Amino acid sequence: MNKKPRLGEFLKMRRSQLQPADVGLPDFGERRRVPGLRRDELAQLAGVGLSYYTRLEQGASLNASPEVLDALARALGLDEVERAHLHDLARASRRTGTRRRPAPERAGDTTRQLLDAFGDAPAIVLGRRSDVLAWNRTGHALFAGHLDPHLPDQPDQRPNTARLVFLDAHTRDLYVDWPKKARDVAGKLRLAAGQHPDDPRLAALIGELTMKSAEFAMMWSEHLVRKWDLATYRMHHPLVGRMQLNLQTLNVPQEEGQRIVVATADAGTSSAAALCLLAQAGVPTVRQAGRAEAAGSPRDGADRP
Repeated sequence: MNKKPRLGEFLKMRRSQLQPADVGLPDFGERRRVPGLRRDELAQLAGVGLSYYTRLEQGASLNASPEVLDALARALGLDEVERAHLHDLARASRRTGTRRRPAPERAGDTTRQLLDAFGDAPAIVLGRRSDVLAWNRTGHALFAGHLDPHLPDQPDQRPNTARLVFLDAHTRDLYVDWPKKARDVAGKLRLAAGQHPDDPRLAALIGELTMKSAEFAMMWSEHLVRKWDLATYRMHHPLVGRMQLNLQTLNVPQEEGQRIVVATADAGTSSAAALCLLAQAGVPTVRQAGRAEAAGSPRDGADRP
């Protein structure tokens, strides 16, 4: 990822998305050569000099203070997550010297214990690049039942939820609200790119998606930023049909960038019933369990002490 211009790219894109009327400036109906606010208008709103702001947007100045960044965020009407992203981009642009490569990711034992504690509720553990580090049985069945359930245990073959959403036909069909889901995924990758600017595998993932998906390339160019919290999606699962699910994200303590995403449905709804069916679909029957036990038991005293 080319870090130095990214702060300027973000400022320029957000500036282009605002009209004078949006920020209380008079609009005299003049024809504008470029969409959105002019640089001088944004500089005036933020209380900074035009020449300084121009250098900042062009990547020629890398020393914007937190106060200047906050003033620009207010002028652009950024929310809390977008403001934090702006500061991340500024910090990345100031870094010099050798970058430390991010450590390999894995789901720790306590994280797996927490995953098991969710029981039949579908849950998955995601890393900073949205790689699936672990999932419980129903998490696998809900999000990627067409894939080998053991893939998260193989670091070089782990499923990646962003790649699945944009490049996997099964996942695209899973989300009735696919455009909404896709924009959320692109926005979360933007957030990750600001927080982890030195992650080469994250940069490679973004490059891959940009090359292989025109939809991702378009959404990425909009500089969307989305936070990990609670989102509701309409989904259509091939086994249990239509559901409306709440996907809630929990940060994993002491594991930077790791999150657990848990799917739930409102009590008493058809979606809750569908989740119950999905949980039961992968549970061996009593007869199957008995056969498995018999197949694995020693014969008539063989191997007995």
